[in-house]
Amino acid sequence: MIDRRLLLASAALAAVFGFRWLRPEDARAAEKFEIEKTPEEWRAQLTPMQYHILREEGTERPFSSPLLKEHRKGTFACAGCDLPLFASDTKYDSGTGWPSFWQPLPNAVGERKDSTLGMVRTEVHCRRCGGHLGHVFDDGPKPTGLRYCMDGYALTFKPATSNPS
Repeated sequence: MIDRRLLLASAALAAVFGFRWLRPEDARAAEKFEIEKTPEEWRAQLTPMQYHILREEGTERPFSSPLLKEHRKGTFACAGCDLPLFASDTKYDSGTGWPSFWQPLPNAVGERKDSTLGMVRTEVHCRRCGGHLGHVFDDGPKPTGLRYCMDGYALTFKPATSNPS
């Protein structure tokens, strides 16, 4: 016999996760980006995980991204369109399990309100292709106090080139 509390809890979870189609997608659909492709074109270019994150606003498991332990000098770029997004000197270990930065490069990212999962957050996307990157929170380090919590599979790393002396 199903306990009434279990039934209500299950219904609440189904409402939060199952009705994702009720999200306000009109704002996203109305946005125009420099690079626009069909879902088929994106699927041909991206890995399944990259597609899930960048095009379906998914996320990776914490501590699963190889970029989490990337500490070399360089630039983190969008895995969808190669736009430089974050400089390595703004990356820090937030302890959350996702690559975190305290500031994006100028004119690199866009933001929009995300009210999924019963909370209001600020979603971060690539300014050029609209690919979902993660979220920004106000619990980061100085000087900005921001934590750009990014999905590592939405990014690629470009090491800095060394200048021969």
